[in-house]
Amino acid sequence: MAPEEPGSTAPAPAGPSPAGTSPAGPSPAGATPPTLLDLSAYLLSRTGKAARSRLADRLARRGLRLWDMAVLAALADFGPHAQRDLVRRLGVDASDMAKVADQLALAGYVERARDAADRRRLSVTVTEAGRALLAELRAEALAVQDEVLAPLSGAERRVLHELLARVHAELPGTP
Repeated sequence: MAPEEPGSTAPAPAGPSPAGTSPAGPSPAGATPPTLLDLSAYLLSRTGKAARSRLADRLARRGLRLWDMAVLAALADFGPHAQRDLVRRLGVDASDMAKVADQLALAGYVERARDAADRRRLSVTVTEAGRALLAELRAEALAVQDEVLAPLSGAERRVLHELLARVHAELPGTP
């Protein structure tokens, strides 16, 4: 067997490495396991959690939650809804929706009224104040998006968005 030349690397030893090490040496204590980094579902989950947490923190500073923004967006985008229809559209528990609608109404961001034809039906409509708030919250969400996607170019962000929109459109239960 010929001696190794200076500066060359020896072949990696066969078999598993001791825990916490790789053929190149020990891995940092906080390193994500490569097995997980190979899973797109894991990367989507971690990235989504980071973005959601950052947005939730920004909304919390205003005394709001993600559901508040979701309700305002649904009403602004699709018009007035029966409260029970918002429950189905957004996939939120009916009692949670009642609390969100109560808080938004109390703050003047939505109006709720009984349907004249069906007194059991409660209609929810976004107010001008609610539309203005939604515009501010959207700006907050876009700022978080810019933070999270900072490593990507504008073109890469557009491609990522198109791919995620395609995947989202095919998810079971997506309207």
